[in-house]
Amino acid sequence: MSGFPLEKVRMEQDDLIFLSALQHYSYCPRQCALIHEEQSFADNLHTARGDAVHTLVDLEGYEVRAGVRIERALPLRCERIGLIGKADIVEFLPDGTPFPVEYKHGSRRQRTHDDLQLAAQALCLEEMTGRSVICGAIYHASSRRRREVAVTPELRQLVADTTAAIRQMLQAGKMPPAVNDARCPECSLREICQPQMLAEAEKRKTLRSQLFTAFADSAEEGTCRRC
Repeated sequence: MSGFPLEKVRMEQDDLIFLSALQHYSYCPRQCALIHEEQSFADNLHTARGDAVHTLVDLEGYEVRAGVRIERALPLRCERIGLIGKADIVEFLPDGTPFPVEYKHGSRRQRTHDDLQLAAQALCLEEMTGRSVICGAIYHASSRRRREVAVTPELRQLVADTTAAIRQMLQAGKMPPAVNDARCPECSLREICQPQMLAEAEKRKTLRSQLFTAFADSAEEGTCRRC
């Protein structure tokens, strides 16, 4: 999918991808499909903490501090690559430059799927305001610290590539396989996804296929010897 073009394309409403889907897909494509294709969702401790953090920013409104206009729950849209959603916080500097701030629970640490979602917000803001957005920040609630994220050309391209991959996945209607790795215990959809059970079933399927192939090869070799 690398090299997906960034030129403008008009998108129908049904083709628009939610900003949150980029984070979900980057974390696990199957999680993304369960949420955005099958409308499946469940809560766990992590989602509850995330909800608690977002109560601070989910109500639309604004305030002005030291000449900076702070917008909460600002609706976002990017026709160029087909994104829609909202930003937790957008700080508009005195010159009008937007600075998106995404709220996350947990301590301060770098996560690609968080940076990807923030960069997608930056692309939306650029299209909506006509101003360049070169950076934003992730606010980590547990440590109460910001981590600034540069919106690099590589991150911009990753936004475009991931958006295209999600759109292709949803249009195909095919559920990605379960990963069954270290990510799964943290996922709220673990009981719905059943990654361990699916992985075991896939192993049995592969083993049966290998045994059948070995038996067929053996039978063919036996025929050749008789000939």
